[in-house]
This record gives sequence, structure tokens and C-alpha cells, in this order.
Amino acid sequence: MAILQKCNAAFGCTRPQRIRCQAVQASAVRDEGTKSFAAVAAAGFTALSLLTAAPAVAEFKLPPISSDPNRCDRGYTGNTIGQANAVSDKVLDLRRCDYSGKDLSGKTLAGALLSDTDMSNTNLREAVLTKSYGVGAILSGADLTNAVVDRVDFSRAKLNGAKFVNAVVTGTTFEGADLSESVWEDALIGNEDVKRLCTNPTLTGESRFQVGCRGK
Repeated sequence: MAILQKCNAAFGCTRPQRIRCQAVQASAVRDEGTKSFAAVAAAGFTALSLLTAAPAVAEFKLPPISSDPNRCDRGYTGNTIGQANAVSDKVLDLRRCDYSGKDLSGKTLAGALLSDTDMSNTNLREAVLTKSYGVGAILSGADLTNAVVDRVDFSRAKLNGAKFVNAVVTGTTFEGADLSESVWEDALIGNEDVKRLCTNPTLTGESRFQVGCRGK
């Protein structure tokens, strides 16, 4: 009412003019509100863009292969310090070593670098592989019965015919691995691991059933 009186006093508006003056003021408020909303929306969009931007991922690089001529012999002794968390006084570098058909049962290979290591038909019963890096490793026909396969990277590894009977498998990556004819009877497998395993096209037939995959 005060606005109408001011308008009337300043411009001598008649009753229709007061209505027109009131409409102009409302229009100005709407315009100002539209501008404010646009500014807030733009600021919000900018903030959302910053929050949803993909984080930079540092490329993982392995150290050079150890020059120790006896480094492969360490596979027969394994780690002895901080077994559960793969902490050791020295990196267990077993890359490109040949343990095919050998006996590594009960050995703690936690944190071991196993990329391109040949463990085909190797006895790894009750071995501890916590946080091992087995990208591209060869474990065809290996026996991992009762082994601890915890947070291992088996990407692109050859695990065809490998036996994970009663093994503990948690937080492990099998992306691109060959799991054909692998055995998982009575294995304790984490829920997320089951999901990842079941997406592997090489896991078929009885192997899928043992893992707990649904459907074919």
C-alpha cells in the first residue's frame, strides 16, 4: 500500500496507472530474480564440474628388476617380516623366475613381484600371496589349495587349470586372466571377487558353479 501511495504521490497516477506501475515493478523484480537465478545456477554448475572432474591417476611403475644373481632363490624362503601386510626388509623380486613344477608350499610370498614369473604346475599349497603383483604371471596347473590370495593383481595371468581348493580369495583382480578349467571347490571368495570372476569369459562350466556365479 505504501508503494502505491508513493507512486501516486510522485506521478499522480490514477487507479489504472497505479496498477500499471505495480506491474512494472513486479516485472523488474522478476527480471532481477531471473538474473540472480542464472548467476547462482552458473556458479553451481561450475562447482559441480570441479567436483565431478576425473581425478588424475598416477601411472604405476615397477622398479627395475633386481640385479641380485640369487634373487630367485628367495622364493624358496619367502618373506618373514610383516607377513599379513606384505611388509618386508627387502622387495621380494621374483619376476621372470622359473618355478615351474617346484615346491613352494607354505611359503610367504606377500608383496612379491611375480609378473612374468613361471609357476606352472608349482606347488603353492598354503602359500601366502597377500598383496603380490602377479600381472602376466604363469600359474597354469598350479596348486593353490588352502592358499591366501588376498589383494593380489592377477591381471592377464595364466591361471588355466589352477586349483584354488579351499583357498581364501579376497580383493583380488583377475581382469584379462585365463581361468579356463580352474578349480574353486570350497574356496572362500569375497562377494565382490565373485562378481569380478563371473564377468571373466574364460570362467565356464563347473568353474562358474564352484565360484557361485548365477546363470550360465
